[in-house]
Order: sequence, then C-alpha cells, then structure tokens
Amino acid sequence: MTGITDPQSDALARSRAQWAAPQADDGSLLRDFLRQFTRSGLAVGALVVFTSIVLAAVFAPVLAPQNPYDLMQLDIMDGRLSPGSQGYTGTTFWLGTDDQGRDLLSGILYGLRISLLVGAGSALIAAVVGTAVGLVAAYAGGRTETLLMRLVDLQLSFPTILTALMILAVLGKGIFNVMLALIIVEWAIYARTARASAMSERRREYVEAAESLALPRWRIVFRHILPNCMPALIVIATIQIASAIAFEATLSFLGLGVPITEPSLGLLISNGYRYMLAGDYWTSFFPGVALLITIVSINLVGDHLRDVLNPRMER
Repeated sequence: MTGITDPQSDALARSRAQWAAPQADDGSLLRDFLRQFTRSGLAVGALVVFTSIVLAAVFAPVLAPQNPYDLMQLDIMDGRLSPGSQGYTGTTFWLGTDDQGRDLLSGILYGLRISLLVGAGSALIAAVVGTAVGLVAAYAGGRTETLLMRLVDLQLSFPTILTALMILAVLGKGIFNVMLALIIVEWAIYARTARASAMSERRREYVEAAESLALPRWRIVFRHILPNCMPALIVIATIQIASAIAFEATLSFLGLGVPITEPSLGLLISNGYRYMLAGDYWTSFFPGVALLITIVSINLVGDHLRDVLNPRMER
C-alpha cells in the first residue's frame, strides 16, 4: 500500500542521510584543515624539512657518494678525515669520515632510512594493535574493559627504555628486534588514547542509531566509532614516530640496536663519540644534527596537528 511506511526503513534512510552528510563535506573539511595548518609558517617549514629528509632517505642509493654497507668501498686509510678532505682515491668527503673510513654524508643518508623505517614501522604496528585494544575495551565494557585496561596500566608502569633494554638483551640486535621492542613499549599509549576517544563517541546518537539497526558490532566499532577517533590517534602517532626514532638511536648508541654492519644515526654517534675529545668533532656532530633536525621537525608538525585537530581550540 502506498500510504503506509515502514518505520525501520525510515530510520535506516535517516541514518544513511546523517552518515552521508559528512562524506559530502570531505572536500570542505580538507580545505579547512589545509587552511588552518598553513597558518603556522613554522609547522609548514617543519613539514617541508621532514619531507626533504624522507626523500633523501628514500633516494639514498642515488644521492649518497658511497654505500656505507659495502665493505669493499671502505678504506681504513680514509679514516677520520675532516670535512671537505679528499681521500686517497680523490673522493671529496664533504662531512668527513668516521674511524672506518665511512663517508659520513652517505652514512647519514642510509642511517635515516633505518631510523625512519624503525620509527614509522613500529609506530604503525603499535597503533593498529593499541587502537584495536582501546576500541574493544571502550565498546565492550565490563570485565573485558577492566582486563584490557589493567594490562595497559601494567605496561605503562614500567620505564620505557628499561623495558626495551630488557627485551633486546633477550632477543639480541637487529632491526626487527628493535621494532618489536618499540611495539611492545608503545602499544599501550595508543590503547589508552583510543579508549578515551571511543568512550566519548560511544554515547553519541549515531552509535545508538547504528545499534538500533542491529548492525554488527565490528562494523559499529571500526566503521563508525574509529573514524571519529582518528584525529587524536593521528597526533599521537606523529609524536610516537619521533619518540621511536629517538629510542632507536638511544638503543644503538648503547650497543643494543642495529648491528654494526648496518649503521644507523645512533650507531654513527656512538662510533664517533670517543673521538670528540681528540678534536674529531664531526664524527658525532653531523649525525647528531641530522637526528635532532628529524625529531624536531616531526614534533613541530605533530604539535601543530594537535592544535588544528583539537575542536576546543579557537580558530
């Protein structure tokens, strides 16, 4: 009959219209985000610097004058040459060399690849694991939430660097072992952030509408609640990438990070540290500057993202 409507169909239509409205404004939201982000010249400059660092790391085999991993290209007679010196083969080392005759410019470019791989890879995997735990805890509630959040509290109660050192002392050196250690110490931060954001979204009208339509729980959690938690998670992920890069450098400096055949920035700093008092400052100075610029640029971008994505901040 044409005069009779189905209440469930009407509710479904209204819900679809409500959820489709934000999608129609994706373009305007993106323009508003870009407008707010570009207001800070410092953040834009930091983003340009970080993008340049990423490109330099990706194209390191093309840009680097030397492959620091190839022992056949290293000459011990070129060890500890000052910046701008020429080696025995006539090669100019613009940032000098370390004690192994490794070109520092090449070592920094290749070291950035390891730092970014470890930082971005561990942060991404930890974000997936921690976000899933936080969302499940917030939506399930009860004993499930209590159990999961007590695990989070237990993880956060241990010092981060001490936990990573203990893990690597058992597993040994290696890029994947370092990433595993960082994932273990970082996932709890994402879990707590995801739970806090999901708890506020859990009581919203669109969640009640989805539940009234008997949608699967996994769809409600990951299709409707998760997208609204992404701003806070993006900010945390940005900060944690910088933190993971710093942790990897610390572990490598202490001798528990990547092996000596794959020099990272922390390992380059560690190798040159003992020669600084002898006047060979460049062996640690330039890798340290590269590490500092990378971490500061990421933190500046993340700090401004926090201001832009925070709805409580005045525009």
